[in-house]
Amino acid sequence: MPRKKLDPDLKFMREALKEARRAYRQHEVPVGAVVVYKGKIISRGHNRVEEKNSVTAHAEIEALSGASRHLTNWRMEGCTLYTTVEPCAMCKGALLVARLERLVFGAANESLVSELKFGGRGIELKNQMELRAGVCGEECAELMKKFFQRERKRRKVEEN
Repeated sequence: MPRKKLDPDLKFMREALKEARRAYRQHEVPVGAVVVYKGKIISRGHNRVEEKNSVTAHAEIEALSGASRHLTNWRMEGCTLYTTVEPCAMCKGALLVARLERLVFGAANESLVSELKFGGRGIELKNQMELRAGVCGEECAELMKKFFQRERKRRKVEEN
């Protein structure tokens, strides 16, 4: 019996989830991203905001930076970025400038309600790049919930 071919979006989102788990273990907000070109991962990233003490060290920016180095070009034409959580306005702006072909994300970032108006899904990505939402969405959202529950407990312990 022939093996069923795995949806490539699912395959690459699982790789982005590996990066998110890496961030989780490092006490960073668990967001992971990978950039794929011609069916191969050319760059990986996870949140490193605390480690680098930098507001721009988001998983998507880290992955884009690595992809630029790999391609020796800031233009990402023909590339797809997979990220576990819907990118923030800063990251979406970078994705547009980078001219990515596709964006695939897991969980919708419902906590950034203002982004629905100013950025977030409010940015017209459909004219710029293909968009697919919800790939492994429940698993991505569950990791975020688990992280914030853990962090609230940790902060309570520190306060006492």
